[in-house]
Amino acid sequence: MALKSTIFKAELQVADLDRGHFADYALTIARHPSETDDRMMVRVLAFALHAGPDLSFGKGLSSDDEPALAEVDPGGVVKLLLEVGQPDESRIRKACNRAERAVVLAYGARAVDVWWQQISPQLARFDNLTVLRLDAETTSALGKLAERGMRLSCTVQEGTIWLASGERSLQITPETLLSAQSA
Repeated sequence: MALKSTIFKAELQVADLDRGHFADYALTIARHPSETDDRMMVRVLAFALHAGPDLSFGKGLSSDDEPALAEVDPGGVVKLLLEVGQPDESRIRKACNRAERAVVLAYGARAVDVWWQQISPQLARFDNLTVLRLDAETTSALGKLAERGMRLSCTVQEGTIWLASGERSLQITPETLLSAQSA
């Protein structure tokens, strides 16, 4: 019998001063049996950074064709496709060709360095692509915030993120590996 996804619920309060976006979200996150808490929380962070009424989670690890997150406006225009981890060049190329903007939120300790060294020359041609990197310590700290029922508060100002859950809080500053020219 196949294992089922574990369902997590999150009440997320976003105050993004950089974008002038302030809203509350009730999220339902399905964590695939092979997904770690670290990866799931990177997806939640990615949601918080790009939160909006049309942003939604993809089917996750169970679907090779879907991104981690997608923003599709009511008219069907794909505004944003967002991947987490270290996707291959073809997956990133497809995202850049399908959406107005594409974002990769890379994590994975030293493996990111190897991945970036190999893939960066192929990605330089995409002017709608942004690649951000989280260090291993940040990713691990995010994973420790995971609970079946979460109340998270996220503030973004000048590229720095403050994520709080109860008494625990993190200050996160993703490293920009590639910045979209059309952002």
